[in-house]
Amino acid sequence: MNIHEYQAKQLLAKYGVAVPKGGVAFTPDEAVAAAEALGGPVWVVKAQIHAGGRGKGGGVKVVKSIDAVRAEATRMLGMTLVTHQTGPEGKEVGRVYIEDGCDIARELYLSLLVDRDSKRINIIASTEGGMDIEEVAAHSPEKILSLAIDPVTGLQPFHANRVAFGLGLEGAQVKSAAKFLSAMYKAFTELDASMVEINPLVVTGAGDVIALDAKMNFDDNALYRHADIAAMRDDTEENALELEAQKYALNYVALDGTIGCMVNGAGLAMATMDIIKLYGEEPANFLDVGGNANKDTVEAAFKIILSAPKVEAILINIFGGIARCDVIAEGVVAAAKGMDLQVPLVVRLEGTNVEKGKDILRNSGLAIIAADNLADAAAKVVAAAKESR
Repeated sequence: MNIHEYQAKQLLAKYGVAVPKGGVAFTPDEAVAAAEALGGPVWVVKAQIHAGGRGKGGGVKVVKSIDAVRAEATRMLGMTLVTHQTGPEGKEVGRVYIEDGCDIARELYLSLLVDRDSKRINIIASTEGGMDIEEVAAHSPEKILSLAIDPVTGLQPFHANRVAFGLGLEGAQVKSAAKFLSAMYKAFTELDASMVEINPLVVTGAGDVIALDAKMNFDDNALYRHADIAAMRDDTEENALELEAQKYALNYVALDGTIGCMVNGAGLAMATMDIIKLYGEEPANFLDVGGNANKDTVEAAFKIILSAPKVEAILINIFGGIARCDVIAEGVVAAAKGMDLQVPLVVRLEGTNVEKGKDILRNSGLAIIAADNLADAAAKVVAAAKESR
């Protein structure tokens, strides 16, 4: 789960991470009130969306008067902000963050994330703050410091010192950075975060180390322990189909292709997506109905797939282990009949009660294309999509 910048800063501040003072606003009047409470004389007006690159898109402005705060808040609220992370469709701005101006001497980069290769929390730091870390990694990998933290010992003073020296900090800045990183690590572990990114981490003219921006992601599987964080979810920033899928405990991710996929099991779903690409088309989604799929969940999955406007054909690939093929087939038939299916449907079934499942599909009266194996299914669904254009 993602949260907004201002929410991330509120959480981090509770753990002692240094952040500028600020206030969130949903209207221009609230923006003015927040600015007046801060006092000025310099403020930063920041559009709040779940995407980076806001400054380049006109979503971050430094202003020097209350009138300018109102003008920028009025301009941003309701605008569609397009950045390199939103895609061309952009995101509508529903709230802005009014923050104290900052005397920036240096811009750095600092993040914590769960690294699958090392199976540890990794510190990533760079002197190239304010830039996308992927861009730095591609063009100047020598400027990135990566440090894995042993879960047995946790963050140790030598970790903080190595990061501080690697960032070129000196004197009192080293102590300030060590305190900052310790608080950041404590927040990361106690809140079950999957990533905390500070970009830029700034050194002020006075030598203080402050999080000028902050991004936090959380492990969805741990949200039951953090009702306060779960309450921060902004549904307007989420994909509507993904939100609908969550109601039925379906693992769904919207993609940009034309072949809708319904599969049980994450590994099989990935293999299905790969073979669709191998045969020349792109998947429209990742959808794992899980091992406990029943008629209702299959019907819900069907409706979600068909709600995506680009879908030209559907491939259902089911291996019946816990989920029986006949139950899946009943759900497929019910959904297809109830929705007046207008796109080709290819179904490949294997496993428990597979013959019963195939009989149900055969006798359904629907124009279902049966497939014998995964390669056959991919070839047929790609051909059917092309024919339907």
